Amino acid sequence: MVAGSKRARGGSGRVKLEEVARKANVSTATVSRAFNEPDKVSEEVKQRVKEAARALNWIPNAAGRALASRRTHIAGAIIPTLDNEIFAHQISGMQTVFSARGFTLFLGCSNYDPNEGLRQADAMLARGVEALAVVGENHPPELFDALSSRGIPYVVTYSYNKLSPHPCIGFDNRAAFNRMTGHLLSLGHRRFAAIFQPDTNNDRVRERLRGVREALAAESLEIAAQDLMMGPSTLEFGAASFARLMAQADDARPTAIVCGNDNLALGALMAAKECGLEAPRDFSITGFDDLAISSRFSPTLTTMKVDNQQIGVLAANELLAVIAGTQGQAQSQEIMPVLKIRESAGEARGR
Repeated sequence: MVAGSKRARGGSGRVKLEEVARKANVSTATVSRAFNEPDKVSEEVKQRVKEAARALNWIPNAAGRALASRRTHIAGAIIPTLDNEIFAHQISGMQTVFSARGFTLFLGCSNYDPNEGLRQADAMLARGVEALAVVGENHPPELFDALSSRGIPYVVTYSYNKLSPHPCIGFDNRAAFNRMTGHLLSLGHRRFAAIFQPDTNNDRVRERLRGVREALAAESLEIAAQDLMMGPSTLEFGAASFARLMAQADDARPTAIVCGNDNLALGALMAAKECGLEAPRDFSITGFDDLAISSRFSPTLTTMKVDNQQIGVLAANELLAVIAGTQGQAQSQEIMPVLKIRESAGEARGR
């Protein structure tokens, strides 16, 4: 780089915003809007500015932008695990919406530890997030207090409760599993078991089990203590739980197994093949989530599908509406799960 050019850049050798504006043949204000308020710039101009910035290897100074505008254009999301594809779909939906509006999305993982979730939230607040999405309501009160005291808009995802004090973007877990259990009851099943992920620090699992129990209680039925298996959300735990359930005497075995998610149900179906058992001939089983493999596995899995990406899109749009000032606070929105009736659940034997 020649000395004259370096002097024109204040002796730092760094490209300035003015140079990007000249190369793109726009004003410096337009360059700023293209990065800070992209919805106020035409697609053609926005593309021209970004091409000029790339050609000059210029990157907006986030700290400077935040100081000048008192805006960081950063949003946050805290999910319980990175091992479940359903949360990846939510983040994908949020990322798409936020990116189109010039926001960067920070991601934190609590590993189902409320205190870790609080630490993640504190770290994000310290970095100036303008909005936050958290999964479920099982968080320390300090987390919601910190958001409220700072006026930071937030939403709770994967949960919907009309009585919740928080804006919820998700589905009614209790109602979904009540409906799933009702489907099995309509097929004549009366001996039930359940394979679920842990309910510790997980309000969604507690609500799902509540939905199962309420549906059974309406028919004067219940799940015996030995028939409720709770453990890791893995294929291995699903398989081991199924083997334990089927080790009982034939007249004590459950004819219907409700699983907390598809992963557990698929593990159980794998174990069934090893035991010489087959659904729905010998038992019925259901999952939840409708993973991509669930409709391709044999037998295909009866489950419930939730549009997890739509949860992310709705969450991001609600948060952006508050940031933009078009509404005072995020509004709750309910997603309705779709029951996918497939091969793994059929009429009870001898019905």
